[in-house]
Amino acid sequence: MSLDAPLGHIGFTLNGAEVTVPAAATARLSEVLRDQAGAGDVKVGCNAGDCGACTVLLDGAPVCACITAAGQAQGRVIETQAGLVARDADARRLAQAFQRHQAAQCGICTPGMMVSAVALLRERAPLDEGAVADALGGVLCRCTGYRKIIAAVLDASDAPLLTEGGVGASIARLDGWPKVAGTERFGDDVAPGDALVVKAIRAPHHRAAFTFGDLEAYRRQTGLDLILTAADIPGRNAFGVIPGFEDQPVLAETETRFRLEAVAAVVGRAEIVANLPPFPVSYTELPAALIPSEAGAVADLHPGREGNVMCRGHVSRGDAAAAFAASAHVVEGHFSTGFIEHGYIEPEAASARRIGDRVEVSCCTQAPYMNRDGLAGILGLAPEAVRILPTAVGGGFGSKLDLTAQPFVALAAWRLGRPVRMAYSRVESIATSTKRHPSETYMQIGCDATGRITAARFEGTFNTGAYASWGPTVANRVPIHASGPYLTPSYQADSAAIHTHTAPSGAFRGFGVPQSAVAQEQLYDLLAERVGMDRLAFRRLNCLRNGDPTVTGQVFDTGMGIDACLDALAPHWDRALAEAEAFNATSTRVKRGVGIASGWYGCGNTSMSNPSTIRAGITAAGEICLHQGAVDIGQGSNTVILQIFAEALGVPVSAITRIGADTDLTPDAGKTSASRQTFVTGNAARLCGAALRAQILRLGNVSDAAVIHVTPGALELSEGGATRRIALEPGAGPYALEASETYDPPTTPLDARGQGAPYAVFGTAAQMAELEVDLDLGTVRLRHITAAHDVGRAINPLSAEGQIEGGVAQGLGLALMEEFLPGRTENLHDYLIPTMGDVPPVRSILIESGDAHGPYGAKGLGEHCLIPTAPAILNAIAHATGVRIHHLPATPDRVRAALLTAGKTPA
Repeated sequence: MSLDAPLGHIGFTLNGAEVTVPAAATARLSEVLRDQAGAGDVKVGCNAGDCGACTVLLDGAPVCACITAAGQAQGRVIETQAGLVARDADARRLAQAFQRHQAAQCGICTPGMMVSAVALLRERAPLDEGAVADALGGVLCRCTGYRKIIAAVLDASDAPLLTEGGVGASIARLDGWPKVAGTERFGDDVAPGDALVVKAIRAPHHRAAFTFGDLEAYRRQTGLDLILTAADIPGRNAFGVIPGFEDQPVLAETETRFRLEAVAAVVGRAEIVANLPPFPVSYTELPAALIPSEAGAVADLHPGREGNVMCRGHVSRGDAAAAFAASAHVVEGHFSTGFIEHGYIEPEAASARRIGDRVEVSCCTQAPYMNRDGLAGILGLAPEAVRILPTAVGGGFGSKLDLTAQPFVALAAWRLGRPVRMAYSRVESIATSTKRHPSETYMQIGCDATGRITAARFEGTFNTGAYASWGPTVANRVPIHASGPYLTPSYQADSAAIHTHTAPSGAFRGFGVPQSAVAQEQLYDLLAERVGMDRLAFRRLNCLRNGDPTVTGQVFDTGMGIDACLDALAPHWDRALAEAEAFNATSTRVKRGVGIASGWYGCGNTSMSNPSTIRAGITAAGEICLHQGAVDIGQGSNTVILQIFAEALGVPVSAITRIGADTDLTPDAGKTSASRQTFVTGNAARLCGAALRAQILRLGNVSDAAVIHVTPGALELSEGGATRRIALEPGAGPYALEASETYDPPTTPLDARGQGAPYAVFGTAAQMAELEVDLDLGTVRLRHITAAHDVGRAINPLSAEGQIEGGVAQGLGLALMEEFLPGRTENLHDYLIPTMGDVPPVRSILIESGDAHGPYGAKGLGEHCLIPTAPAILNAIAHATGVRIHHLPATPDRVRAALLTAGKTPA
């Protein structure tokens, strides 16, 4: 077909409607669809054809809209996710399957996945995992680990959904339908159409001094509305996440400390900002330190941090030196990991508007109240003058805890009194966002002749980058965890976080614990070999049990479930070892290996107050409202916390209206990090539901066995065959009945030796990796991961499985392919994350040991599901080849080099 379009316009059929929009033929089709045609379900993750989130059907064929010229769409038919689900039976069945399998977590990749899958389903060919992976392999996902997506495509049908159920039920995600229907709104989807655009001016060097030219003349020449520099910040030109470490400027003042740090920001109409001449700034490149060993040769980045040491951590117990001297076997090793990029598919985005003496900021964030307080300090306002309206978050994993685009839009909106917006490019996102800390570690472990661990010593140096971010948390958490979940009578662990001229290192799913696990778990394999023990049996002998003291002296009477995790792996371990031995007996070029590793993670802040508050009420009309401020970044808190609240109140989840995170409407549920939301906010929800239920039962003068039914204008209480009706009268506020409850985990500070109770709950896990190594090429192919996780109580088992599969995929990336190099891997083409073809089948085994503190016994899960993955893979490589990889990632060149050095290549 063809559509006539006036000059400078493009005409096409969009989801069944004929559309003509003003656009240059060379414009990106993704931009035209989003900005001109209103197709906000087309997501932009990279603008380079790397992530596939923008996939649409063009005359039935899937294409990346970000690298398709708008002129190519002239006269053609375009279908997007929202249009397909609304109009196409295949897409509707697929959407139901995505819900049924919880295949959409954060949801930002879901449009690309579903559009590609619809094209595949329309072929009506027989499907298997390989066909799905081939068709969807060009779309990246950072949350799910892909397994639930594959399952959903293979099961695209109208089978019923499980939509009701309390604790223990795998109900469909309560916020899932907008994600699969294409109506969810992320950070760059909510800005007003007339918003001005903010763009940061960024320094091209790792370190540089700079001076500006005539900024006012440049503003007049270009037609910009505003140019912001550090001099324009009304409050403190500094922010951070740890009290006492707020050291990062919004805009550098005289010197930049990492590549692409912002020195200024320009604000204007989109067409002006997109076509600016060179900005009047001059740079003088200065000597820079990019790794900790170079940090002593440059001036201190921050006053009072001598030698660029930001902070140190320490834990000691017993007499490690004496215990080593008495040990029958001692092993040691040096290990290292590099920068790891979070790789969420949604780049940072925010918009803002000023309303009187307040500013409202909409953004993709993991920490609404932390954002609010940080912006208030920057703007010189009271916290109550700032409102944070979180959007859907297209992946976070820790990096979206920190302020990024928010200060720029808040400052511009405050100054201009007009709405403004900002969306990071993929290069900006990767180059300037926080990273997983690179680590250089040394570890030594000893055991007696029977294989029992006697002592461990750990030394870790972490590259914390130019600013603090979450560096203090990493430095203090790692020494607590570096023993692994094993009984270690004598122990000494020391860590140091060192400033360098790189992007700040921050929070990333594990806060340093995955780096220490790479060292400890490989050395435990070596000790097992020295003793002559099976590797699983060695871990089973030494694992912590209820009643054993951890390395901080903390004793758990219940809930230490690592022994159950290892026991769950035992039959799979025996089978896998036998299969590998049989295969290797006849194969010379390719060898199979099996590896095992354990992990543990303390849920919540380390030895610090960590509260969450939940509020709920029942209106006079009979509506139950839950004010739930915990941000769901794909992990499922919007569903799990409602299940917990519904269980405590005694009503179906469908009876509850969720009022999502908004600092004006929801109390502070704390940040979404450290695997704390199910545990901490879940407990607050349980307490709140119980408190509201107690009020209702007192009104009806009935026992706790009564069943509550909320009807329009009244409550019905059923007990012993009798029903009592209680009218709901309007209260002083919006609710006839309401409750608010707070939960703060019981912890104690650590003393000078690191002794104390840093966490109320530890999650534990054990994973087994099966793989093949090509000895000629050094390539590693994963065959299977078996993951046993103690979740305490699975509030939503399907959600827990999704978390495990996603964590495994990220652990796989840490082990085999991911390494951010400043200035070199600042896109999703050069920085590799696992694709659908990289992630093997994952068998999840949920251990429900129960926990004394968790809601209905539940623990957090998000962090510890990736901690054992990389070391299990490294141990499997060693089992297959006889060589160990100490410096990650284990890329084919590094594996091949290790094989050559050890003489392990085929003859």
